[in-house]
Amino acid sequence: MSYSWPILSTITFLPLLGALLIGLLRGGDESALRNARFIALWTTLITFVLSLVVWRDFDPLTAQFQFVELRPWLGPITFHMGVDGISMPFVLLTALLMPLCILASWIAVTERVKEYMIAFLVLETLMLGVFTSLDLVLFYLFFEGGLIPMFFIIGIWGGPRRVYASFKFFLYTLAGSLLMLLAIMAIYWEAGTTNIPALLNHGFPAEMQTWLWFAFLASFAVKLPMWPVHTWLPDAHVEAPTAGSVILAGILLKMGGYGFLRFSIPMFPLASAEFAPLIYALSVVAIIYTSLVALAQEDVKKLIAYSSVAHMGFVTIGVFTLTMQGLQGGIFLMLSHGIVSAALFLCVGVIYDRMHTREIAAFGGLADRMPLYAFCFMVFTLANVGLPGTTGFVGEFLSLVGAFRVNTWVAFLATTGIILSSAYALWLYRRIIFGKLEKASLKHITDLTWREVAVMTPLVILTILFGVYPAPILDVSATSVETLIKGFDASLAAAEQARLALVP
Repeated sequence: MSYSWPILSTITFLPLLGALLIGLLRGGDESALRNARFIALWTTLITFVLSLVVWRDFDPLTAQFQFVELRPWLGPITFHMGVDGISMPFVLLTALLMPLCILASWIAVTERVKEYMIAFLVLETLMLGVFTSLDLVLFYLFFEGGLIPMFFIIGIWGGPRRVYASFKFFLYTLAGSLLMLLAIMAIYWEAGTTNIPALLNHGFPAEMQTWLWFAFLASFAVKLPMWPVHTWLPDAHVEAPTAGSVILAGILLKMGGYGFLRFSIPMFPLASAEFAPLIYALSVVAIIYTSLVALAQEDVKKLIAYSSVAHMGFVTIGVFTLTMQGLQGGIFLMLSHGIVSAALFLCVGVIYDRMHTREIAAFGGLADRMPLYAFCFMVFTLANVGLPGTTGFVGEFLSLVGAFRVNTWVAFLATTGIILSSAYALWLYRRIIFGKLEKASLKHITDLTWREVAVMTPLVILTILFGVYPAPILDVSATSVETLIKGFDASLAAAEQARLALVP
């Protein structure tokens, strides 16, 4: 379906209009800061409503790109936008989390408020652009551009080691993406276009696929992040402000998994099939190793950060099984993790705003004083360990079913990660929520405010709703995933026929 007006461009660039309005505000008094907050909130809410309109009118029965916009831009590079069943859910997730981030920062951020809101609105445009771009160069500009506002969000409004964490985040992700830029140049020289729909049907030579696949892997593995290039993530999470951690875990990490689905598998199918065992090995190590590291953490944020690395291991396993269950499981798990991990970081932000510490040992017995908080934290903790009836179960189960069909050892080793995740998540919950309220500093701690309830409520509802009824997500992506698998299988069959034809 298409509209008479460019709805995807409107959704993508509307946050920039909000950022411009905030930039035009004069003065730094409380009135100007309040206006900046409200402009950011209303801009993100309108963007979310428009994304719901696109979701409502999206046709899940076709694998074709929808709401397509195509205009000349820079010579052979076109301004080309559209969404399919793989990208549509990520657009909605991005638009959902942004107003929650603005609300979560309402009181917590008191310095350079206008600049903070501008950074988040610019970041929203760049993230939405990643999922709506249908030109490889346009995708790269959005993909890399997201580094800049996040660099400032961590470096200006972060914790004591914010400068170190922001530079580490920036340099890791930039280094990987430079290889992808070289690959994009090689793709243009080979195919004569950067148009993504055209490239999805272009047969790259087998040897070239290998080098291109590894160049894209360098970028997506860092962004996801995969072991062993994950070390920037815990530092970035610990030092980032609460809303920065929400976006980092909820959206930015998903760009790596989305890149595998959009580029690596459909464009380089021979290389994807050949190096799938490498992905399995790295993913299993990530699941087990980072789960064990999480067990040793004393900082709440760092524990959840390592948990994110482990969960992304399930995503890469599911995606590279190239089965219907595995691919849909990987997509669903990314969306589930976007909701649940974002909620967990918001829960950390709630107690940090009150106590100004994230040390696990500083808490205990919060159920006595914060029953609403204890309930919300419980829902998200159980979803994080994959309890049936929550979103976490559906994605992990489908990913493991896909893995079991391909390699039982991979499925077995990955399943140990679920046991370990139960250990560290329940241990964390017990230390913070249960026990006696003995610490004097906690005697007068208050429960969730109405604003915090407004932030948590939609996340609680979605966590349970999609756990009980996952069809809205699975149905939207089913046709696109099925087409992806058919194209992958056809490429492998054609390569096998070509090989047999050369055999004397």
